[in-house]
Amino acid sequence: MEGMTSTTFALVRHGQTDWNAQRRLQGATDIPLNDVGRGQARDAVAVLSAYEWDAIVSSPLSRAVETADLIAAGLGLSVARRVPELAERSFGPAEGLQAGPELDALRIPNGFRGAESEDEAAGRGLAALEALAEEFRGRRVLAVAHGTLLRVSLSRAIGRTLESIDNAVLNGPPPCRRRLGTRILQRRAGYGCRLGPPLKDMSVSRCTG
Repeated sequence: MEGMTSTTFALVRHGQTDWNAQRRLQGATDIPLNDVGRGQARDAVAVLSAYEWDAIVSSPLSRAVETADLIAAGLGLSVARRVPELAERSFGPAEGLQAGPELDALRIPNGFRGAESEDEAAGRGLAALEALAEEFRGRRVLAVAHGTLLRVSLSRAIGRTLESIDNAVLNGPPPCRRRLGTRILQRRAGYGCRLGPPLKDMSVSRCTG
């Protein structure tokens, strides 16, 4: 077991969109980055360049695609491919709505009527990461995706519920929140995960098998 090869991921949430700024539920609706989001993606390069990365993949939704492309350009890499299974959880008829009576009328436990269930999204996201861990065995991979998809997938991987992942925020322990939406995940095929201590001064939570 000690000799097993691990794949290390940095899981990055896309930069801000106009719908994020307006606090509208995006889900699978394809909303592009705004100028703030493009700046956040470029700013991410300074943090990520402290580490060696072998590959970058992303969700096919344009906000993740552009975030990945901007990071890849800054790191001198090419995006390996788009992974459909890393697209955001679909919220169905709730997409585009802001908090209020119309959204509240669609609420059911753990989601909204007509939406993809949390269980389905978590299974899809974690299966995608497992497949990528096998494909890029022993390598270091940047995966650019979406807040809810990353949160529910990581929660399933480590067996406990994680807090939400904001745009361009580095999610570590509460005192260590920084401007970059990244979590480090070390994954061994067939093994569970647990959150470990922060990684150096990045204050990134590490998940090891």
